[in-house]
Amino acid sequence: MRIVAALGGNALLERGERPDAAIQLRHIRRAAAVLAPLAADYELIICHGNGPQVGMLALESEADAQLSTPYPLDVLVAQTQGMIGYWLTQELRNTGLKKHPVALLTQTVVDPDDPAFHDPTKFIGAVYAQDEADLLASAHGWTIKPDGPYWRRVVASPEPIGIVELAAIHDLAFHDAVVVCGGGGGAAVVRDGDGRLSGVEAIVDKDLTSEFLARELNADLLLVLTDVVAVMRDFGTPQAAPIAEIDVDELRMMSFPTGSMGPKIDACARFVEHSGKRAAIGALDDAVEIVAGRAGTTITATAAQQHRVAAVQGSAAVQGGAATSDREIRETR
Repeated sequence: MRIVAALGGNALLERGERPDAAIQLRHIRRAAAVLAPLAADYELIICHGNGPQVGMLALESEADAQLSTPYPLDVLVAQTQGMIGYWLTQELRNTGLKKHPVALLTQTVVDPDDPAFHDPTKFIGAVYAQDEADLLASAHGWTIKPDGPYWRRVVASPEPIGIVELAAIHDLAFHDAVVVCGGGGGAAVVRDGDGRLSGVEAIVDKDLTSEFLARELNADLLLVLTDVVAVMRDFGTPQAAPIAEIDVDELRMMSFPTGSMGPKIDACARFVEHSGKRAAIGALDDAVEIVAGRAGTTITATAAQQHRVAAVQGSAAVQGGAATSDREIRETR
């Protein structure tokens, strides 16, 4: 069984906490302890968020008088992949895991004409009171939007259309490595007419990158781990109640906050609709129970969707078209 796990930013830093290395490392150790049993039993690919970390690096870069221009976002995302990947693979080894944790710097291909570049929505960095956020926006040329009771910087978040290192991720997972990849959604890049790659000022949503990886790697489960125990029905009302299992059509009829749960729900729904397999959302500490279906929210395909997916895969196999087996996966271009 192959699982792609999307690890929320709360695994590294909770709201209001200082971004000290010791604090983040403490959270990483907890995450590693939770993920190690899954890594031991299944093929596990881990993606992680980086919102607070990339925001901190962006602030430092903008404030550095030695720089003529701040470092671009794709470079800062790559830096956070190295830092977080280093911590996470080290702590997974420290659990006594027999497999080989590997962090792979990942580039995510986006469309330069994606409309997201004209409507920034992706939160990065710390949370602020509105007055402080207004001052920072004025000083740094930021776009800011409300995030719950706070305000945060937002940047462009285009759709992932490819993963440069997809074949390498597959090969590592196939050979018993625990792959940490797609950190922060991957460093956003575009490909020109000659196939050359270059970075762009954007951050791809980590949950959508996780979904893309899960689909392209033929994963059996997309596991979204966050700071809520389950998806809630009638959220924010006295009738709010956790949902144990729901099919994707019913889920699509519900509404969720665009800045928090919305992208996670969308990622899970996309995976289920494209693959006919299941996705799940829940709290990090419940990861093992979520995989077993005893905690969190499991999202399933309808019978009609499963039939459609089976028909498409069968047709592709007969025609020798789209890759359907692990061994046929190649680099996405």
